Amino acid sequence: MHIWDYAPDALEVSVTELIVTTADQSDDLVDDTVRQVLHDLRENLKMDVIFLSEIRDGKRMFKHVDNKPGCDLIATGGGSRLEESFCQCVLDGRLPKLVHDAETHRKSAKLPDTPFRVGAHISAPIVLANGQVYGTLCTFSMAADPTLTQKDLQKLECVARVAAKRIDLRLAQQREETIAGWQLQPLADAQQKKDWSDKLGRK
Repeated sequence: MHIWDYAPDALEVSVTELIVTTADQSDDLVDDTVRQVLHDLRENLKMDVIFLSEIRDGKRMFKHVDNKPGCDLIATGGGSRLEESFCQCVLDGRLPKLVHDAETHRKSAKLPDTPFRVGAHISAPIVLANGQVYGTLCTFSMAADPTLTQKDLQKLECVARVAAKRIDLRLAQQREETIAGWQLQPLADAQQKKDWSDKLGRK
């Protein structure tokens, strides 16, 4: 049985175990283990593109993009204004999370224009432990795909939850490192003052 055939609860456990077991020591919030999971999910869903984005200052930034070979529609590091994205349409409820053909929703959802056709589209928010929406996990193809099911959406939602936990962990580690740095600074200042005092005392 393939991992993507598991029931949602078992799938989340399996994906979490996979990421934790193979996690690298990167400082990136989105590390290589998450990237590999996204690649495998895109292939399982037979989609052209999958990406994980961060929403910040009214923009949607592509933290990681995995494209089908020969289908380089967007790239890691790119981005656009959030209001010009399908992500915003999903977040505010104008567009369903699972869409077989976005063209059928263009007028009703007031979809923004795109430089390429978007057919099938699945999106899930990445929600951190404090309730903040970090960004979105989306996958799409230029062609429509009537075979996509709610189970496919559940797969994406599962990975979005696991990614959120991973990002929460990395953010917590960064906060701990920052706090540790703050705690060390006064000690360093005190030592420096002592050194100067010792020098003055010898003169």
